[in-house]
Amino acid sequence: MKKIKYFWITLIVVILDQISKYAVRNWVDFGNGNIIKVTDKFFWLTKVQNTGAAFSFTFGSENLNRIIFIVVSFAASILIGYYITKSECKIEKIALSLVLGGAIGNLLDRIFLGSVTDFIWWDFPDIIMYRWPVFNIADSAIVVAITLMIIYYIFGNKENKMEEK
Repeated sequence: MKKIKYFWITLIVVILDQISKYAVRNWVDFGNGNIIKVTDKFFWLTKVQNTGAAFSFTFGSENLNRIIFIVVSFAASILIGYYITKSECKIEKIALSLVLGGAIGNLLDRIFLGSVTDFIWWDFPDIIMYRWPVFNIADSAIVVAITLMIIYYIFGNKENKMEEK
């Protein structure tokens, strides 16, 4: 039981991700403008069906994208699940569980819809790009996990890796 308790994090991410995407696809009326400005400039909602990967990376064909991203996501999910059960570090297990939840959330979209529903649109300082690309809860979970791991590996106690007890 101890080895699978972190999969609850994964399940929560998948549920929140799928509920939010369902709501955006079915209940939110974006009207003709396709954007709901929650705040004037910073936080907007929109609906994008992304057949590519992060930052709309694509292989040029929607069918090829779908096949490749399903296979890669499925294989990565199995590998991440394996690492969750083998890791001795709590932070690593939490981060991997968040990544797994994000991967499964987007994988479900690809399998059942052929594309991933993105809807959150933030504006960051205009240094690199006009607005950050549209994303979703699954993407957010992955970014939080990566941030958590970076902070842990830079500032964490190397001798006591918060091992599972």
